Amino acid sequence: MTDSEHDFDAAPDRVTPQQPRELSLRPGASSAAYIDYEFAKWTGRTVVKAGPQVTSDEAAEIVADLRDAAAEAEAPVAETSRLRAPEGAPPPLVVDRAGWISANVDSFKAMIDPVIDKLVAKRRVPESPTALAIGGKVTGAEMGGLLAYLSSKILGQYDLAPGGTPQLLLVAPNVVEVERKLEVEPRDFRRWVAMHEETHRVQFTAVPWLREHLIARSQSLAVDLAPTPEEIGKRLEQLARNLPEVMSSGEGLGQIFATPEQKARIAELTAVMSLLEGHADVVMDDVGPSIIPTVDEIRRKFNARRSNAVGADRLLRKLLGIEAKMRQYRDGAVFVRAVTDELGRDGFNAVWSSPDTLPKPTEILDPSAWVRRVHG
Repeated sequence: MTDSEHDFDAAPDRVTPQQPRELSLRPGASSAAYIDYEFAKWTGRTVVKAGPQVTSDEAAEIVADLRDAAAEAEAPVAETSRLRAPEGAPPPLVVDRAGWISANVDSFKAMIDPVIDKLVAKRRVPESPTALAIGGKVTGAEMGGLLAYLSSKILGQYDLAPGGTPQLLLVAPNVVEVERKLEVEPRDFRRWVAMHEETHRVQFTAVPWLREHLIARSQSLAVDLAPTPEEIGKRLEQLARNLPEVMSSGEGLGQIFATPEQKARIAELTAVMSLLEGHADVVMDDVGPSIIPTVDEIRRKFNARRSNAVGADRLLRKLLGIEAKMRQYRDGAVFVRAVTDELGRDGFNAVWSSPDTLPKPTEILDPSAWVRRVHG
């Protein structure tokens, strides 16, 4: 590494932290009393893998090009999807890995507060301030380490930011790293990624109820899945007994502890996520040929990359449920294309009418069943 080179840092765009809440150890407390979120951010920044090596001029050029790609994606995505982000919707942010970690720590805090309320209400003996401080550091370190791992895998994300301002994040060092590994045309690859992520921004801004619906369902499920102190021993037994099944299915650790009713709710959320990911993939590929000359090469190489994880990386993907997410792209795209082929884009867009018109788990795999239920 020469003096003019450094690890990629897309610092020009900053993620605005959410407003801190007053700390308390009573029911209704912020989860910050139990998880040291600032330590999580510090840990994530400290252990995150170094990004690709670029010069300062290259970094500035890449950030500018990603911003241009995001802006260029707006019109074709709106035309193809027939969904349009309202005026005043927050524009995309180009961030580095540390910025992505910071944003996700803030979102996790807002999402997890109801879970902490449940645990505090069930606790029979209050914890000492010293125990809380130590436990908060440990949990914060665990969170920071996990997010550091994930931060090198994410090209872009629409951050739902419960309690804050939702924003589309484009993770510049990861885009550069992947385009180099795939040996694809950088300008085309950045626009291809921007198409996918702009579709997510449009989904959540043009469909005003969707963000709150997903947040509410996710929080409710997280509260139900959180163990009480009395349940932790039983959970460890379940983990030892069912881990081989989780490893073979790739569904993630959460499936081990879920009741049949909770698994049904997980399946409902998974169906919605499949819809969102599949829809973004379809729009991205439908728009692509008109403005991205090498789109076919990019799609072929990117699909091969999705399925080529090995070793420890593949193990973590299975434990975290990332392999199940890979299936969401495929199942969701098949659903979107089948419905669009039968009903056209406007007929498909009935899916955004209300929570009742979202596809059910069985309908993601049987698009005709959704057509019969929603369109008659």
